[in-house]
Amino acid sequence: MYLFSFPSPAMQAMAATATWMFLWWVTEALPLATTSLLPLVLFPVLGIMPMEEVAKNYINSTIFLFLGGFLIAQAMEKTLLHKQIALAILRLFGTHPKWVLLGFMFSSCFLSMWISNTATTLMLLPIALSVIQSQKEEQSPVFSAFLLLGIAYASSLGGTATLVGTAPNLSFHRIFQITFPDKEPPSFGAWFVFFAPLALLLVVLFWFYLYYQIKRFSKRYRYPMPKSFKRLWRFQPLTLQQRWVLGVFLCTVLLWLFRKPLRIGALTLPGWSQWFTYNTFINDGTVAIFCALFLFAIPVGGKPILDNQAFLRLPWDLLLLFGGGFALAQGFVKTKLSAFIGEQFVLLKSLPPFLLLFIVCLSVNFLTELTSNTATTEMLLPILASVALKIEVAPIRLMLPATIAASYAFMMPIATPPNAIVFGTRLIPMQWMVKTGIGLNLLSAFLLTLWMYLLL
Repeated sequence: MYLFSFPSPAMQAMAATATWMFLWWVTEALPLATTSLLPLVLFPVLGIMPMEEVAKNYINSTIFLFLGGFLIAQAMEKTLLHKQIALAILRLFGTHPKWVLLGFMFSSCFLSMWISNTATTLMLLPIALSVIQSQKEEQSPVFSAFLLLGIAYASSLGGTATLVGTAPNLSFHRIFQITFPDKEPPSFGAWFVFFAPLALLLVVLFWFYLYYQIKRFSKRYRYPMPKSFKRLWRFQPLTLQQRWVLGVFLCTVLLWLFRKPLRIGALTLPGWSQWFTYNTFINDGTVAIFCALFLFAIPVGGKPILDNQAFLRLPWDLLLLFGGGFALAQGFVKTKLSAFIGEQFVLLKSLPPFLLLFIVCLSVNFLTELTSNTATTEMLLPILASVALKIEVAPIRLMLPATIAASYAFMMPIATPPNAIVFGTRLIPMQWMVKTGIGLNLLSAFLLTLWMYLLL
């Protein structure tokens, strides 16, 4: 009964609300965004926080960072710039099956750094299916299945490389601000320098692993291996609109990367925000909105690239999910529930740091096979922050690995949208996805632990 005896009524109410939201998020009894609205009602009624404070969690700089990034991604999709980039990369790698696989995985990884994993997979899927169908005389169901798995897996990996790449990253950014208001979370540039090399390393390792599986399964089931893919699309010259969007995109990335001083080993590159008197008022959300405005304001070929319809296509359900998670995090801090839960895990202090990190990464990794990775991180991060303080570990050493591990789910079709999309083609047997994914789950969790342990 001790675990359920809370020191204050507010803490007890917060625990009940968190449990309620967790159960609805896990079971998806209601849409995830609907569950995320519960704090707006329960927090004021139960005396946790006034409505004004709760509502602020649903609109903040992190939300605008996501909103600006999504508008730029919309412009890339509307002008088909993302397809041009993907086809250029594919032609660069060549037509041998192993290079086609690497080309698709690299394209998927790169694009998902800037646009959503779901949009990346949906965009590459018809291109991949067209490549598969071009080999009618050498049809290989093994190659087809693992090519599609490679696209989905690389999309998830690429999303971890940038702050805007996937929803859990932005959740970490805001929850860290809420939990530690006197500390500044990692900037876009710092995040990219730290996690992009890991994402690229994992893409290469996954490529080796998947191509090995292709050869092994082909021999086992006596399927022919394609010799080459002769028909790849010709790269078309960029249109005026595509060149404009590419310019805005590159400008956004450069402004994000060099907003603050960027340390790369012994080299420190100065940040442009230092030129402004009120440089502390500027953040990555400011950059995202500034660059997105150009897509509305300046006519290209007679009309702006984006219009009012762009706002109707925004993923408002995901924005509400963010807000609900941020409100939950603030509730944990406000009622001191996270500190109370952290006290229950003091025994973890006796574990070796590497083992503790590996347990966190592996637990989150397999938990997100069955639950929303965004909901999982938003529920766990406030608790991990408090646990870290109680066992005298820097909170970021537990919070960051958990955030990245939430995107490393490769076993189940329901684990991530990319997995579900490629599985929906009916070209991937369930057994192949599970057997391949479990090995990659373990590999990615181990390498993430090693990366964080050695470099952070």
